[in-house]
Amino acid sequence: MSTIFYHANGWKQLSVTIVEKDYSSVFVLVDQNTKSHCLSHFDQHFSHPYTLLTMDAGEANKHIETCEHLWSSLSEQGADRNSLLLNLGGGVVTDLGGFVACTYKRGIDFINIPTSLLAMVDASVGGKTGVDFQGLKNQIGIIREPAFVVIDDGFLTTLPINEFRSGYAEMLKHGLIADADYFSNLATEQLNVKSTISNNIRHSVEIKHKVISEDPYEKGLRKILNYGHTLGHAIETHSLNHPSAQNLLHGEAIAIGMVMEAELSYRTTNLSIGERNQIKAVFSSIFDSISFDDSDRSAIKALLKHDKKNKSSEVRFVLLKAIGAPVIDCLVSEEDIDAAFRFYAD
Repeated sequence: MSTIFYHANGWKQLSVTIVEKDYSSVFVLVDQNTKSHCLSHFDQHFSHPYTLLTMDAGEANKHIETCEHLWSSLSEQGADRNSLLLNLGGGVVTDLGGFVACTYKRGIDFINIPTSLLAMVDASVGGKTGVDFQGLKNQIGIIREPAFVVIDDGFLTTLPINEFRSGYAEMLKHGLIADADYFSNLATEQLNVKSTISNNIRHSVEIKHKVISEDPYEKGLRKILNYGHTLGHAIETHSLNHPSAQNLLHGEAIAIGMVMEAELSYRTTNLSIGERNQIKAVFSSIFDSISFDDSDRSAIKALLKHDKKNKSSEVRFVLLKAIGAPVIDCLVSEEDIDAAFRFYAD
C-alpha cells in the first residue's frame, strides 16, 4: 500500500523523494480546470523544474485516445524509465494519469496529488488506474499503487459545490459500509464546514486504506467499496452516453445508486425499513432528485450486464444488512431493481 502524506508533510516528502530518487525528468499532468485553478497552489509548494502535460477535462475524455496523446508527449519530451509523473487533478486525472504511467515504457513512477474531494477520499487512493472503453466505465486498467499520495485540502477552496457534493457522497458511503457513527456525523454536518472536512478526509482515507490493505486486488473484502456503484456506474454511463439525459458527476450518480441499493438491501439482506428510509433522507437532503423514464430505466438495466463485478453473467451487488455492515456478491431480481427505481422516485 502506498503511503498518504498530508499538507506540509506531503510537500516535504515530495521534495525529498525527487532528490533521493534522482529522477531524470519530472512531468506534471493537469486538465484545463486544474491548470487554471490549482497549478498556482502547486507551484507555491513545488520548486523542482517540471514539464507540464495537459488533457481535456471531464469523464468524457477518460479514454485511450487521451492516453495516446500523453504517451506521445512523454516520448517527444524525452521521458525515460527514470522519469516521474505527478498527477495533479481530480479522479479522471489520477485514474488516467496512473494508467499512462503504468504503461509508458512498461512503467514509470507516479505520485497522485488530488485536487477534488472525490479524488482525495476515493480515486487517488487504492491503486486503481484506467480508462473508459466503448462507452463503459473503467473497462481498461491496471491496479498499481502510486509511489505515494499527497493530500492538501487547500485545493478545495477552488472546488465548485457540486464537485464538493460528489466527493461527499463517497465519504457517506464509507460510513455506510464501515462506520455507522461516521455516517450519522456526516449526515448532520454542513457541507461547506471546512474546519471539520480535514479530519473527515483522513477518516475516509483510513477506512479505504484499511480495506485495501487486507484485499488489494478485490478478491473479497475490497468489494464492499462498490456499495452504490453497480447501479450508480450504470446511471453515470447512461448520463454520459445519452445527450438527452442529465449529465451527472460520479458522486451524484453513486448517490442515486446508494439510495436504490438501500431498497435492494431492504428486500434482499434485511436492512431495516428505518435505516433504508434514513439513507434516502440523507441523500435527498443533499442531492436534487433525478427523473428516469421507461427508456432510461431500460438502458440503465441493460448496462448492468457490463459491470466489472459480474460473474458468469450474473449481476452482483454489494448490499447492507445494516448501516456499517455490508454483504458482498448479492443477487437480486429484475423485479427488485424495478422496485428500487420506484423507491428512489417516490
